[in-house]
Amino acid sequence: MVNDVDESAPVPDDRRQHDRSRLIVDVYYDGQDATGVASTHDISVGGLYMNTQANLPEGSVLLLRIPVADGKQVVVNAEVVYSNPGSGVGVSFQGLSAEDRVLLEVELGRN
Repeated sequence: MVNDVDESAPVPDDRRQHDRSRLIVDVYYDGQDATGVASTHDISVGGLYMNTQANLPEGSVLLLRIPVADGKQVVVNAEVVYSNPGSGVGVSFQGLSAEDRVLLEVELGRN
């Protein structure tokens, strides 16, 4: 039997457009059916993974508040792009402003 594996196919991590950092902060989220605080696992200017036991299905839109240096925070809408029920969710930022992008880049550069 021949193993037909497409070695050129991207692995999941190769789909990311932005490098992720291991910045661990508490993220405040508010969605249609859930509100709470979750810790980040990794983060980039394109999105983040947050640890939460909340049921946040794929396609859900959340409002996130991400604290950064000097008492500032990044406020952005994010769509749940994958869900790992009972463990966490991966989200993609939607409409990140240029100012908030700079705040995140500076924060990520400190790690």
